[in-house]
Amino acid sequence: METAKLAVLRDRALDILFPPQCLSCQALVAETGTLCSDCWQNISFIEGPGCHACGLPFEFDLGLEALCGACSQDRPMFNRARAVMIYNAASRDLILAFKHGDRTHAAAAYAGWLYRTGRDLIQHSDLILPVPLHWSRLFHRRYNQAALLAIELGKRTNLSVDTDSLVRHKKTASQGHKSPSQRLSNLRGAFSVSAQSENNIKDRHVLLIDDVLTTGATAAVCAKTLLRAGASAVDVLTLARVVRTESVITDHSLNGNSLLTDI
Repeated sequence: METAKLAVLRDRALDILFPPQCLSCQALVAETGTLCSDCWQNISFIEGPGCHACGLPFEFDLGLEALCGACSQDRPMFNRARAVMIYNAASRDLILAFKHGDRTHAAAAYAGWLYRTGRDLIQHSDLILPVPLHWSRLFHRRYNQAALLAIELGKRTNLSVDTDSLVRHKKTASQGHKSPSQRLSNLRGAFSVSAQSENNIKDRHVLLIDDVLTTGATAAVCAKTLLRAGASAVDVLTLARVVRTESVITDHSLNGNSLLTDI
């Protein structure tokens, strides 16, 4: 009990010395790891119905297993993907500050968001893995934002976190401004699971963590690599995702296993 009281006093003292700031605009807020009311209202959190596979938000509820047009025609290698928010003008600065701006202190708060969004995925998972960075990019950036999210999410669950088994051994060009097919071509052969690590993956339901889902190319290639290493299934959980306007197909008879999926 005394330890708990001391922790409360410590936190209060820290709040006086270093007042909590909004994760986005740095305005003063009441609690550490939160957004101010203005920034919160500007973030498009993903709630409600969406594609059963890739999580693309739907305007209307089309049923629990409804698929978007892309997934109906070309089902992703991963089971399901879910994201906390839409990647847009309001969320971009939040993501980029975390990814490139050394705001690593936000990882714990973001893991809380991931936990709330991905509860259904988490309860079916055995192991958490982050999307890895190539060693040269990691050296330049000094941290892997996906790994930070994975570690913090692991603290909130009973799941093990494995930051070593999935390796990015090919330094790829930036994925920005590339089409879905170009992204897949760029990533071909980029990831692997070492023979020594296959026992860590075999028969495990893997939850793959990343910051942003753009076309789904990285998630798809990672999922394919993990499945080849013996994973029983792969789900994907990200902070944000890009949303493109597309038609929705609810006929579930069209299923494929190609990596050419635009999500």
